[in-house]
Order: sequence, then C-alpha cells, then structure tokens
Amino acid sequence: MSMKKKNNYGYVTSIRGSVIDVHFPHKIPALNSLLRSQEPRVFMEVITHINSQTIRGIALTSTQGLAQGTLMEDTSSPLLVPVGERILGRVFNIFGDTLDDGPRLEGGEWRSIHGKPITILQQPTSSEIFETGIKAIDLLSPMERGGKAGLFGGAGVGKTVLLMEVVNNMIQRYKGVSLFCGIGERCREGEELYREIQQAGVLERTVMVFGQMNEPSGARFRVGHAALTMAEYFRDVLKQDVLLLIDNIFRFIQAGSEVSGLMGQLPSRLGYQPTLATELAELEERICSTLMNSITSIQAVYVPADDFTDPAAVHTFSHLSASIVLSRKRASEGLYPAIDPLHSHSKMLSPHTVSKQHYKVARTVRKTLANYEDLKDIISMLGMEELSREDRLVVHRARRLERFLTQPFSVSQHFTGIPGKRISLQKTIDGCERILNDEFIDVPESALYMIGDVEEAYAKLKTIS
Repeated sequence: MSMKKKNNYGYVTSIRGSVIDVHFPHKIPALNSLLRSQEPRVFMEVITHINSQTIRGIALTSTQGLAQGTLMEDTSSPLLVPVGERILGRVFNIFGDTLDDGPRLEGGEWRSIHGKPITILQQPTSSEIFETGIKAIDLLSPMERGGKAGLFGGAGVGKTVLLMEVVNNMIQRYKGVSLFCGIGERCREGEELYREIQQAGVLERTVMVFGQMNEPSGARFRVGHAALTMAEYFRDVLKQDVLLLIDNIFRFIQAGSEVSGLMGQLPSRLGYQPTLATELAELEERICSTLMNSITSIQAVYVPADDFTDPAAVHTFSHLSASIVLSRKRASEGLYPAIDPLHSHSKMLSPHTVSKQHYKVARTVRKTLANYEDLKDIISMLGMEELSREDRLVVHRARRLERFLTQPFSVSQHFTGIPGKRISLQKTIDGCERILNDEFIDVPESALYMIGDVEEAYAKLKTIS
C-alpha cells in the first residue's frame, strides 16, 4: 500500500520587511527550498538555517497581510521556471507566470533557477567578433561572440537606449534565441521593448523575463538566475545560440544589498553586502559558452554618481570581455551614442583577433583622440592659432572622428526625426581611415555628424550648404 506524502508545515515567528523566520517542529527545509503560505499568498526562499528547527528566508512576493503564526508549507523544491521552445514569444515573471495576454503555461518541463556553471574543459578557447552595427562599439570595443559586454554609465546618458538599439540591430539577423532580463527597471521600458520586438516581427524568437522596480528585493535578486536557467536550456538541450540582454546589473547588486541588510549582515565598503563578489560571480560565471553553442551577454550597468571606483562597477568590470563606458560630458556635447573612446576597452581588440587594418585604425583613432584631449587646455587658453601645424591637423582629424562616430538610432528616430543607421564594421574602418588620411579635411565637421557611411557626408553637405 502506497503511503501518501505528508506535507511539512511550519509557522512564522518573525517578520522584518522581506525577511521572514519560520519554525518547523518536524523537519527543517533544505536551503533554497521554496515555501508558501495560503492566506495571504506569500512565497519565500530559504536562505539560512538559524538552528535545527528554524530557517530564515527572503520573501519573493509582498509580505502584506502576513502575521506571526501564519502557516508556511515546504514545497520540498527550489523555485522552478518553465523551459523549452514553448516559452518563445512570451513574457514571464520570476515564478514563470506569464505577464502577456497569452494563455498560462501548464505542464511541460520546469527547471530550478539554481544552476552551476559549466567546467573549464567544456568552454571554447577561440574568439570571434560579434558585430552590433554601432560604429563606436565595433571599432574601439568590439564584442565577443559568447562573451560578456557591459554598458557602463550614470543616470540619463543612454544605457537603455543603446541596449535597445543593439537588440534592434541584432535580433532580425541573429539566428539563435534572444532573451531579455529586466532587473529592477521601470515597467514602461519593458513595455516599450516588448512592443518594438513585436512590431519588428521577431517576438517568436524572443523570451522576456522581468523582476521590476516595484517588486520585493528577493524577486529582483533571483530573476537573473531564472533567466539564465532558460538560456542554459536553449544552449545545452536545444543546441541554440542565445543572446542574453540584462538591464540592469547594478539593480541585481542593489537587491543583494537590501537582502544582506535585512538578514543582519554587517555591510562592507560604501554599504554594500560583504558577499558582493561571490553573489555577482554566481550569476556571471553561468553566462558562458560550450564547444557547440554560445550565450552572448550584453549588460547595462548603472554607475552611481558617475563614480567608476564604486565597488559595484569595479566587481562587474572584472567579469567582462568588453567594457563600453558612456560619458556624461560627451552626452552634454550631443555626441550620441555617448561612448567614451578612451575609457572603453575590449580584450578582442588585439592583433591576434581582429584584422591588421582594424587594429591599426583603432589604435590611431584612440591616439588622435587622446592627443586632442591633451591639447584642449592649450586651445582654451591660447586658441588654435598657437598650435603647430601638426597639432592643428590632429585637432581637425579628432573633431571629424568624434562626429563620424556619432550615429542615429532606429529606436529613437520617432524623437529625432532622423532614420536609424546600421553600419558594417568594414565601412566603419574604411571611413575612419579616410578621415585619418585627411580626405575630409575640407568637409565641415557638421557634415559628418549623425551619418552612417562616410560617403553620406557629401550628400549631407549639399543639404546644409
């Protein structure tokens, strides 16, 4: 005769914001187990064991209405999310509930959000450039297929717009699956991205997962892991390449800081959690490629008060193959995308990975812009007339390069009225090389501003003259 499994119940003994203590008189749940109450409907995850009968966990939903003595049921399972081709074209929250107008997902395969990174021996050693169609990125900070790239910047410098433009450029010609993970971002931005992907006709190859700004810190802390479980299934089981877009990694770190504070851990430098490096590594090290298929990740990283020595930014830098830094100064000058060419870097920009022409042009562009930066103080004090002929040529080249590396975006064309441009890497290299060779010395700087291919400068010159 089969014995019916007896449910394991405990009762709430303490509530501090999103942190809940639960006493289990019979059997203590395992770490990372999902607990739930019936009334009010609250889900929580076991984080630590206080003693042999009491656990401390973090709520994944609002704790409103919860009281001491409320019964909590041990589900004897970690948090699970749906995986497989059936999730394509859908929008989910951390529990795998659909947020769009489609039917609720029932049955099928569900997997734990807690996974382990693949071993070093399973990871490839070869590198290949991942073209975005954005001139400043492809030339100076090329992304790696199967690598991780970060878009760093303070508030309002264009991180999300740049990320959405990469989505717009890549998604239509990308053969694999695209997965967007929104961590602690505004609901409006998620809605806009969903509509744009839908209008582009590529929703059927896209999955979106959100842990929004209004949700508890526990949900924001775990939604990145939920998205990675979905991505790993596409990579390992369905043998597909995945483009993973995360907005915003800082919100993941911030959620971890909230959880840490509520759990009573002593903060480290600037109030961050002492386990910041470990928690970030648990997420980032799962984003990797196998010998057969890849997960390419592009992540927006908010930099508090434009301080790039902030621990959140410093720890994130160490995990990335390309770091694209957005500058408030360039944004104030109207040079969009506001990518700082001197502080952005990529391990892909080496003579062993890119072509000789690409490497040489990128180095010369950087050197020219760096020299111009050094000359700015002299120009502001004494004027251009006091510069040598060679220095004046450097200034002319640098100012034209700065303007050529601007680019109109498709995602913002309804605001700017300028159609978006997507430029191949070779055309970008050729354009910069021609500017460095002084072919455009007689062309006004304004003719090179917000164009695609360098040849468009001549057509624009006719309209402004």
